[in-house]
Amino acid sequence: MLFSDRSEAGRRLAEKLKGLRGQDVVVVGLPRGGVPVAAEVAKALEADLDVIVVRKLGVPYQPELAFGAVGEDGAAVLNRDVVRLAGVTEQQIAEIATRGRAEVAQCAQRFRGRQARLPLAGRTVVIVDDGIATGATARAACQVARAHGAERVVLAVPVAPLDTEVRLRTDADEVVCLHTPPDFFAVGQFYRDFPQVPDDAVVALLRDGPPAAARAAGSVFLDEDVLVDGGPVPLGGHLMVPVRARGIVVFAHGSGSSRHSPRNRHVAAVLNRAGLATLLFDLLTAEEERQRDVVFDVELLARRLTGAVAWLHGRAEVQELPVGVFGASTGAAAALWAAAHPWSRVRAVVSRGGRPDLAAARLPAVQAPTLLIVGGHDELVLRLNRQAQALLRCPNRLAVVAGATHLFEEPGTLDEAARLAVDWFADHLAGAARQAG
Repeated sequence: MLFSDRSEAGRRLAEKLKGLRGQDVVVVGLPRGGVPVAAEVAKALEADLDVIVVRKLGVPYQPELAFGAVGEDGAAVLNRDVVRLAGVTEQQIAEIATRGRAEVAQCAQRFRGRQARLPLAGRTVVIVDDGIATGATARAACQVARAHGAERVVLAVPVAPLDTEVRLRTDADEVVCLHTPPDFFAVGQFYRDFPQVPDDAVVALLRDGPPAAARAAGSVFLDEDVLVDGGPVPLGGHLMVPVRARGIVVFAHGSGSSRHSPRNRHVAAVLNRAGLATLLFDLLTAEEERQRDVVFDVELLARRLTGAVAWLHGRAEVQELPVGVFGASTGAAAALWAAAHPWSRVRAVVSRGGRPDLAAARLPAVQAPTLLIVGGHDELVLRLNRQAQALLRCPNRLAVVAGATHLFEEPGTLDEAARLAVDWFADHLAGAARQAG
């Protein structure tokens, strides 16, 4: 036994690949088991993460024995020796391959949803699996990467049979394997914990790299870390502006969160793909985040948010764009507090699992159209949002996401919240832009 689980295998594999850090690298995992390994590699290399979907073609009477594999974009690999020894007929090959291609298409849609595939052309593509047995799926993945213009293909796995590197040398420019034990029967024998990886886990891991997905969706005008100097305390942030952006959304995170929040980054990527610019920034300094009285000082948070909006107005790249705010938890209260100011530049507000009740005294003065998104299983917050909605005089809506709890961790719930936000901002920021024009 070599690895405790796939995450440990990924971390150890990343150490072997650390020379690639800083290069134009995209790491692709082979679903499903390869994606947890690939996620650790991508994290260590600070690289983009995606998948290449492949399906092995199993011998009819022994499905675990692969005689070939198919992948995205028509990639196909056959092991004629296995075909001959197993007596697989041409008709069986055709039927099994047809089913395999249909599964590939369905899985690619399930794993990526509306997210565009990351571009591979001219880049180093690191193909990662949790191990290699026959090598058929790895070879098919190499074909897909080549077809998409990869400049260099690196096949990286924690464990494989002794002769793997020799057999796959013609498919990949480099094969990196931590262990090649002589007694190899199955990949799982080298892991202490080797459970099946569900589809939802693959989707969640792919969500962790949303800025890369946003870049893949089309041309990006601006993508940079910034220092938001909108008040007495400069605050770190990240500004993403697609070409022909039709509005900009400022994120006001909740207590215990920051601009690095994977949930907000995921929602930001969805907004970017819809043609909306985003500013993720920290409302508080690291020291302030440890002070509970400051964390819940909604008026202070609102001033910081107002300062960030003013800072954006001073940037030539975005100063003409109508501004919306996406707030979570206490950040939602800050967004509504700021939007209640008579001279507020905020044109639309979306609250996800927010606490608008913390700005109750200011709610009747809010003019920006406001969408309150709450999880159906977040009963206390749902009740508080209903009470807050009764105080709003602006155009507003309460959207309940079925099955979601406070953090929207359940499969598909965060995507639903992001879709609702896209529709709200698209409607109300586009309208603000037309009025300004």
